[in-house]
Amino acid sequence: MNKTAVADAGIKPISVAEHHLLAVFAHPDDEAFRCAGTLALLAQRGVHVHVLTFTPGQAGSCGQPPICAREELGAVRTAELQCSCQALGLEPPQVLEYTDGGLAGVAQEDGVARIAACIQAIHPQVLLTWLPHGLSGHPDHAAVSRWTLAAYQQAKDAGLEALAAVYYLAVPDSLARELGLNQLHTLPDQDVTVTVDVQPVWDQKIAAIACHRTQAGESPILQASLERQRRFLGWEHFYRAAACQPEDVLLWMDVSKLESASE
Repeated sequence: MNKTAVADAGIKPISVAEHHLLAVFAHPDDEAFRCAGTLALLAQRGVHVHVLTFTPGQAGSCGQPPICAREELGAVRTAELQCSCQALGLEPPQVLEYTDGGLAGVAQEDGVARIAACIQAIHPQVLLTWLPHGLSGHPDHAAVSRWTLAAYQQAKDAGLEALAAVYYLAVPDSLARELGLNQLHTLPDQDVTVTVDVQPVWDQKIAAIACHRTQAGESPILQASLERQRRFLGWEHFYRAAACQPEDVLLWMDVSKLESASE
């Protein structure tokens, strides 16, 4: 990716001497439920956390009752994402204008090129995205997962030294069984690489979720008891899908490493 391509993407290149993480998602609110606490904790530790979202979420809910017209939804959800990122202390998000629900029909090289432009601009140490099946099975999630892994491999082939690893959001089998979340595509417990206790930033995470007002009625966990919410949302889990360095900023967020460091 050359400098012209970066400029065309509207991204300002920044220092490679700093730590950066790029989270790649399909919709506004993808950042909120399964990784918001970890992103907030990383930001508190000085990591520059960037969110790239491929669609403005124009096929989502307008709210219950509706708080905007259907034709306004994309702009409203973009503003909700900006609110969420601000609540978490993240960099301003970049939202692309692909069609919500249509990413499976986007050419692989197009999606990969969009992510590659961001990688070239910010030189992240870590990429974060959905599992290959999208966790919920959403085709848009699966598409961005494929593109992110391909962009990682492309960057490594090009010799980009800063990029250390790509991670997937995950829900362990045992947690899904405990909470009866049979609709999710989960991961065997032993395959989870990183588990993060996000209780210290619980209020920030809930504030980020609350930013997504239009989607508030779409997640059953928000109608559950506080105990059940804390069980599902208070810990976040990740799978290290590919890596070329032994350590990275997300790996060191694992509870076992933090406990060892405090001893």
